[in-house]
Amino acid sequence: RPLTDDETKIFFEKLSKYIGRNIKHLIDRTDEEYCFRLHKDRVYYVSDAIVRRASNVEKKLLVSLGTCFGKFTKSLKFRLHITALDYLAQYAKYKVWVRPSSELSFLYGNNVLKAGLGRITENTPEHQGVVVYSMSDIPLGFGVTAKSTADCRRLNPTDVVVYHQADVGEYLREEDTLYATAGGPSRVSEVEADNRVVRKRLRTAKPQARGGAGGGRGR
Repeated sequence: RPLTDDETKIFFEKLSKYIGRNIKHLIDRTDEEYCFRLHKDRVYYVSDAIVRRASNVEKKLLVSLGTCFGKFTKSLKFRLHITALDYLAQYAKYKVWVRPSSELSFLYGNNVLKAGLGRITENTPEHQGVVVYSMSDIPLGFGVTAKSTADCRRLNPTDVVVYHQADVGEYLREEDTLYATAGGPSRVSEVEADNRVVRKRLRTAKPQARGGAGGGRGR
């Protein structure tokens, strides 16, 4: 079903922390019409064509449609999921790049420390949603800045720069739950393809000490 006004406001406020006014590019597309739909507390980004086809499926049998951006909690708070990363990376206003030595730590769900910071977008504010990249510009996940760009220059190596929110390692760590209700059997091949990519990265990366506890603030 379409989101209510309150749900839309909460969802867009969360999304705007990462992509700002670029939300309009998700709605005003030139190729075809897209919209956001709510199904089983999850928000999906889906084309109108698929919405029309899905309307022929009994609601209790419909597992998912389109791309899951996240879900509403029982207290009506919205949590972005890693499955939204492709769109966040495409339209992110602020970005952080981590050093190769800290990639694996982030992929295990840890915060980004100053010692692992490669680059950060100029004039990034404190408590700003950012997409986290490898130094080769591969999106790894997203988080919330602990300090502004200016403050980062004065931090100690063990100070937190970005609070972890989500990372592509979740495709392995939360494989049983990430798609248990959001994807189901219809997405087995897609999940397995994602898993092969992540497994290859984890096998080739050198183990590093974990950098801080993950999932701090900003959820």
